[in-house]
Amino acid sequence: MQCAAEYPAVTILGPRQSGKTTLAKMAFPKHAYLSLEDPDIRTQALADPRGLLEPVAHGAILDEIQRVPELLSYLQGMIDSDRRPGRFILTGSHQPQVHQAISQSLAGRTAVLELLPFTVAEIRRYKDHPKTVFEWIHQGFYPGLHENTLQSSRFFRSYAATYIERDLRTLIQLKDLSLFETFLRLLAGRVGQLINYASLANDVGVSATTIKTWISILKASYILFELPPWYANIRKRLVKSSKLYFVDVGLAAWLLGLETPAQIERDPLRGGLYENLLIMEVVKGRLNAGKVPQLYFFRDNHGNEVDLLSTSAGRSFTAIEIKSAATFQPEFVKGIDVLRKSVGENVPVDGWVWYNGERRTKCQDVQVSNPLIHGFSVEP
Repeated sequence: MQCAAEYPAVTILGPRQSGKTTLAKMAFPKHAYLSLEDPDIRTQALADPRGLLEPVAHGAILDEIQRVPELLSYLQGMIDSDRRPGRFILTGSHQPQVHQAISQSLAGRTAVLELLPFTVAEIRRYKDHPKTVFEWIHQGFYPGLHENTLQSSRFFRSYAATYIERDLRTLIQLKDLSLFETFLRLLAGRVGQLINYASLANDVGVSATTIKTWISILKASYILFELPPWYANIRKRLVKSSKLYFVDVGLAAWLLGLETPAQIERDPLRGGLYENLLIMEVVKGRLNAGKVPQLYFFRDNHGNEVDLLSTSAGRSFTAIEIKSAATFQPEFVKGIDVLRKSVGENVPVDGWVWYNGERRTKCQDVQVSNPLIHGFSVEP
């Protein structure tokens, strides 16, 4: 609402089924609603854009604006002639298309917000919310799963099929869907690992350039989140490859064929999925507060690593190591110790270990807690 009080338009971006339309309607109940997914409205938007927009010039929600990005040029003229704040609320699922059109037509005229699926706190409002971390991973965080008590495997099967058939084919030329499906499952098996384009290309049977294109599209469409490495102002040689996580960890678990929370708990990849859940929880928290995530990980060439890192201009750091174990071990703080030595004793490092146990404790000036029990009490 703050953005709507300052800008003539507000653009809400995010994956399909993340609640963008619901949020817009709840926040602006008096605005007219036009869905550009509706073939009739889309046809009118293309044939007579002024005729579509002028009757709702007092205030309108334009849903899935990426379907007719040309409409933004007409909105520009309407906004320039009447700068009243909060008149137009736009939603979009394809970041590249919307961002390109906004940069050309609505720069300085719209606030851009990103809405990802539910946070842990939002899901806990439901009576039958997941109780264990492995139930959280299995169920996923898309609002419809919890609002309508849907069975997660059917939801993700439909979501994946709809996404590939309906959205991706408008962005890239997919000649062989089976190759792309194989690629998605391989990505799920590499959650939290360094990106290796050549290895993925060999496993899928396509070029590394194609893999880079596919990953770029998945990031832009809010299926994947890329966590970059931090290596500024450190003389030691550090890893410079990024890591990939799924915006919704439930989709990753489904792609891996994990059908129950018990299977997830026993699976060798549970550590990556647990890390995925907690890192995306931090990302969602920052986006929901209107902040840019600006998050990193730390890893040197000896394999010493901190899973999640943020910095304030290099003057201080928050470092979080994430472990799916239920028992704390002192070696969990090793990566944080290495980071502290790397940045120097004059740079404060607020160290945390997030693990799956019940005790809250402290080890070598590092806080140890389970954020699903004790709360996400740190703001990286």
